[in-house]
Parts: sequence; structure tokens; C-alpha cells
Amino acid sequence: MSSIELTSARNVLGGPLRACSYAPLTGFFRDGCCRTRKDDPGLHVVCARMTPDFLAFSTARGNDLLTPRPEWRFAGLAPGDRWCLCAQRWLDACDAGVAPPVVLEATHEQALDVIPLELLLRHASAPPPQPPDG
Repeated sequence: MSSIELTSARNVLGGPLRACSYAPLTGFFRDGCCRTRKDDPGLHVVCARMTPDFLAFSTARGNDLLTPRPEWRFAGLAPGDRWCLCAQRWLDACDAGVAPPVVLEATHEQALDVIPLELLLRHASAPPPQPPDG
């Protein structure tokens, strides 16, 4: 297996991995998906909806996701944005009581190497409202 080969694209529920966000464009590869490979030391596999509490927690831990960084083509995040988080950072936030909601269908199965499925299920983001029939 090559070090640049992508891991399988399955989500934590066993289905196909869905996109997390195209606006803002997220993912280790900046392709909208929480995919990974061997050279991703942070394991950016948890798709989460940002909250004010999590963004403050992340900044306090040295990862400012709020401030735009044009040199990295990063516009900064706002509450409500979806973003691929490092599995351990999400677990640390959970332990601190500020875990952002998880989008299970867009969270890579490798998150289960770090986070128990039961914990992810308890923090699942509500599905978006469906338009009325008719």
C-alpha cells in the first residue's frame, strides 16, 4: 500500500461516506470529505457542526478556527459551519463537555479507532429539516 493511497470511504454507520462541507471547503484534502491517509497525523475524520463553545475550546487549546488565514485559503469558521475535526480533538472536547454535534453519515469509519460508536451516536447532529411534500 502506498503512503498516498486513500483509506476506504465508509462512514461510522457502515454506509458510503458522505460529504461534510463544500462551503467552507473542509477535509484533510480540502475536497469536502472527512477522508484520511497515513500521512494525516491528526486523523481529520469527524464531521461536526461548529458551536460557539467548541470554537472557544479549540482556540484555548491552540487551534484557532475562528480567525481567517488567507495564506492557507482559510476564511475562518462560524457557529453552524460543518468541519472535519481530528478525532482526538473531538474526544477531548467531549470530555470537557463541549463536543460539537457529529454528522454520522459524513464521519469516516476510522473515527471508531479513537471514539466509541455509542459516544458518536449520543452526539449525532439532527438531520436537516426536509421540505414539505407537495
